[in-house]
Amino acid sequence: MKFRLLTLAGVAAGMHLGVASAQSSVTLYGILDTGIEMVTHADAAGDRVVRMPGLTGSMPSRWGLRGKEDLGGGLATIFTLENGFNTRAGDINQGGRLFGRQAWVGLSSPYGALTFGRQYTMTLWAIVDSDILGPDIYGGVGSFDAYVPNSRSDNTIAYKGTFDGFTAGATWSFGRDSAGTGNSPGQGTCAGSLPGNAEACRQWSVMLRYDAANFGMASAYDEQRGGPGAAANIFNGAAPFPLTSSGDKDVRMQLNGYYKLGAFKVGGGWLGRHVETMSPGVPDVRTNTWYLTASYFVTPAAIVDGGAYRTIDSEQDTRGTIATLRGTYLLSKATSVYLQTAYLFNSAKAKYTLSQGGPGATPAAGAGQLGLMVGLRHSF
Repeated sequence: MKFRLLTLAGVAAGMHLGVASAQSSVTLYGILDTGIEMVTHADAAGDRVVRMPGLTGSMPSRWGLRGKEDLGGGLATIFTLENGFNTRAGDINQGGRLFGRQAWVGLSSPYGALTFGRQYTMTLWAIVDSDILGPDIYGGVGSFDAYVPNSRSDNTIAYKGTFDGFTAGATWSFGRDSAGTGNSPGQGTCAGSLPGNAEACRQWSVMLRYDAANFGMASAYDEQRGGPGAAANIFNGAAPFPLTSSGDKDVRMQLNGYYKLGAFKVGGGWLGRHVETMSPGVPDVRTNTWYLTASYFVTPAAIVDGGAYRTIDSEQDTRGTIATLRGTYLLSKATSVYLQTAYLFNSAKAKYTLSQGGPGATPAAGAGQLGLMVGLRHSF
């Protein structure tokens, strides 16, 4: 249940302030998602692990505050504060930030919204409908590139507006990780621009998408510049690449789409990544990831979804394929239970990890992984 606080103009009048106050609202919301998973070949010796995931189940756990104040004439103040945590131990994710998932304030109008603070880049907004499994623990895009479901940046100015089905968006960050705790797994730290070097730790992204009644398409570009402490993790078992020069780049591009027909939805796309470093002897890296996902409402309360994901890194000679299947039953509008499984196929030199449930599940090179999880999710 959503909890709303309404502040009316009469409140200010009752306090004899003599100033009219616009109507505003604040919503408290959250998700609690946890369960038990088993992953095979979770270490170099081939041992399995049984655990309660620390990072995600079918959706990452969180709580937040979302607010809006109507200023009149179509203009409004908006804000979001969102904390990410895990139910296993009650600790905070996103490097210990209080509001690590989102912390921004801005203005919205019929011409779009302009916001300031820690917020998602256009990478997430472009992929959110085509990758139907999304940030699931066995969602293949996130397993092959953990930045995608964690694509946030600090010190960010963002714009997003929708006109006749077209949505355009852009972000600009002056320093994508000012807390110095790593913006996403394996990305290192990058606190901000340096005197005389405005490009250090800069990040920007753009998106263009179109959504009709039963289909949609999207494209996006996301570029991170290097700086002190920065790195690029390819997530295939290789050591992270240092990105300590502002001339270093970590670029992601994507094209995707989705289609809906009654209770059925299918989505798919391509995500390309190019890591370019100026360090002597360090080669550039290009990866390409393709995915196809689908979901079907068997009944109004029962959903089956799944997907196939394939990534190729020619420079590192690594390839990975993930097939995943999930079943969800809605006990109510707020509570659901789910059962899911997935299998990861690694090429001879690859050490991709199936589970996004936390560290400690990296297989030996070439080893496949089977994952099974049963979980419970409640939203409010």
